[in-house]
Amino acid sequence: MANGFNETEKPWSTLVTRWAGREDVRDTEKAAADQVGATVMSRFTVRSDSGTRGVTAKDRIRHDGWVWNITGIKETRHGRGRYLEITAVREAD
Repeated sequence: MANGFNETEKPWSTLVTRWAGREDVRDTEKAAADQVGATVMSRFTVRSDSGTRGVTAKDRIRHDGWVWNITGIKETRHGRGRYLEITAVREAD
């Protein structure tokens, strides 16, 4: 599948589907090249298992119709490694 630059793109596929809690932590608005862009940063909390431990910053999250870019993944301080906290950003509407 080629994009507008005639580069081959790999289609995205589902790696894992899990329930998650989401907390919005920041929203920002930037002006660059005479365009204004806004982003939302959220933290997703998921149970740590073999599927979720395979998620990396190269993956994306699809939630509520939005695509989120993962910026960080860590074990939570609570629950003795039972949960992962995934920080991700998306464009604001």
